[in-house]
Amino acid sequence: MTITKPEEHTGHADLPEPDVKAGVVDLLERSGSVVVPIAIALYALLYLGIQQVYGIFDISPEQAGIDQATMFGRLVGTLVLLIIGGTLLAGVVVAVLWLLDKATLGRLFRLAQAVRTRPWAAAAAGALWCGASYWGFLGYLGLGEGASLAGIVITSVVIGALAFLVPFRLLRRRPTGRAGMKIVVAAFTGIGLGFALMGQMESDALAVAEKGRPASILLSMVGFQDQWVVLNDRESGKVLRGGVQVLLLGEREGAYALYDCAHQETFRISMEATVLRQVTLEPERPAGYSCMQQKN
Repeated sequence: MTITKPEEHTGHADLPEPDVKAGVVDLLERSGSVVVPIAIALYALLYLGIQQVYGIFDISPEQAGIDQATMFGRLVGTLVLLIIGGTLLAGVVVAVLWLLDKATLGRLFRLAQAVRTRPWAAAAAGALWCGASYWGFLGYLGLGEGASLAGIVITSVVIGALAFLVPFRLLRRRPTGRAGMKIVVAAFTGIGLGFALMGQMESDALAVAEKGRPASILLSMVGFQDQWVVLNDRESGKVLRGGVQVLLLGEREGAYALYDCAHQETFRISMEATVLRQVTLEPERPAGYSCMQQKN
């Protein structure tokens, strides 16, 4: 008598195990619920940041020839670079926490589990984190200048306790609520980081506009064009604006958009009547350089 194996009888020998598939799907859902809200919030605030950067030069990105498709490509590239850097930072943090957990004989992990299983403790941790994310917004408004670490902590605790503690505690009652709390915390993480980047972008753009300093790495990441030129009239060959270097912001509809740092003004000039000379991309400036020196 021939003995038939169960898998041969049913014909399902090559099917994957359900728990493996469920584990992969669960991992994607968990990571997506954190990464996607952060990326969306960062994209929206970086978009506003670019608008603010060109607003310092009294034009919009569209007037500099930057359409929506170009801006989308630049911001996606910026997000990729931020993800690469954030992944390295996250890996270091995880490694440090693992070492601390080993050094404390597992007490750190048990503490984290205890916080997670206690609704008020988990809600307080999430509320404190979201309160801290508001510091990026307050810093963007200029309200955080000169604040001490104690002031930052007190502000974060007050905002978290007033705005997030009770709602997060109510969300901890059900699994869907806990998932919603995770999304809210991730979104506010992206918002806080986005406002911090916006403030830094504006500060760096002001340094370019007022002093002619080189564009920062952050401005270069979002695609700001740090290119300086000298203008010549095409017909007469005369040097325009006394031969000072001007910042080429972009071009649109047959005209260059330029910024004269020495005279602190933005202007447009016809491409057909102008020749660009001494084109310099990301020029090296000496310490203490100011474009006002060219005017003198």
